[in-house]
Amino acid sequence: MDLTFYNTLTDKKEIFVPLKKNNVSIYQCGPTVYDYAHIGNLRAAITNDILRRVFEYAGYKVNQVMNITDIDDKTIGRSKEERIPLSELTRKYEDFYFADLRNLNIKIPEHLPHATNHIGGMIAMIEKLLWKGFAYTTTDGVYFDVSKSKNYGALAKLDLTAETQSRAGGEDKKNERDFALWKFWTPDDGPVAFDASFGRGRPGWHIECSVMAMSELGETLDIHAGGIDLIFPHHTNEIAQSEAVTGKPFVNLWIHNEFVMIDGQKMSKSLGNHTTLKTVLGHKIMPLAFRYWVLGTHYRTHANFTWEAIDGAQNALRKLSAHIGEGVGVINESYRKRFLEIIANDLDMPRALALAWEVTKDTSLSNAEK
Repeated sequence: MDLTFYNTLTDKKEIFVPLKKNNVSIYQCGPTVYDYAHIGNLRAAITNDILRRVFEYAGYKVNQVMNITDIDDKTIGRSKEERIPLSELTRKYEDFYFADLRNLNIKIPEHLPHATNHIGGMIAMIEKLLWKGFAYTTTDGVYFDVSKSKNYGALAKLDLTAETQSRAGGEDKKNERDFALWKFWTPDDGPVAFDASFGRGRPGWHIECSVMAMSELGETLDIHAGGIDLIFPHHTNEIAQSEAVTGKPFVNLWIHNEFVMIDGQKMSKSLGNHTTLKTVLGHKIMPLAFRYWVLGTHYRTHANFTWEAIDGAQNALRKLSAHIGEGVGVINESYRKRFLEIIANDLDMPRALALAWEVTKDTSLSNAEK
């Protein structure tokens, strides 16, 4: 069957056409392991899990990659705050993250690359960008020159026509939008540094995902997924540096989920208004009730978090479970066909849940079909 998804790059729904027949490669931006994941982060994980399951249900072989960002400004800063080695800190929060995934019945992707295991690949990619003239060295690092990038900002719909080339923040960059590929070592980094031909230091955030994605899935990916907050600058910069190196399209289909909102603002750690799954479970909410709540809103729509909504989702899930009962039932082909049509239309899980409720109320069905 045809699967249709909204492509952020083209701003329209498209029928999915795989690079390899009956196979799909999916790269999803995973956690930066310096703190507990909040439920906005977990909405992205649930969306990606549904994406995978829809492809599997449609008969595809799925090759799914989720990276672990275990070196960046945030992880280094938190390791100093907690006074523990970087590797110890990141392992701790990585374990917490995977515990959340298991609680939410999320299938763990086949590949889980860690940034620290791909430093060599990052150095090699930066060397290529320097050799090809897409990057340059400053006093504090190596930067990507966005003026050399064809169609830079297309994913984020940036209007660059009114912008001028200017230096920013006292750095000797050519353009304010130029981004760091490599940051030279400073005493603040402590022992976190790697030797490279262009200078000792550590990678920038964006180069990490490009290298991990291509090392696992090749130079062009079927799908790249993530939260809408990653469109710019992260995914925009991934495209620029990746396509500069390969000369090929980096990703064919971009899928982004919307924010979880609370009190009219997006939920985020920087705003200090985030809630964790542990907090939700502490209110005697079942993990799958939280998952049910997430599926009740289309992934491209804001999900508004309230405790009343979570309680309502738990009550609904309990009632639905009571209707379903235990054991293996009989598939009704009419409903099965409608279900396939719904999930194939841009992961429309709210309509899928509505269909499940319709089945429970259909008096023409036998008990085995409910």
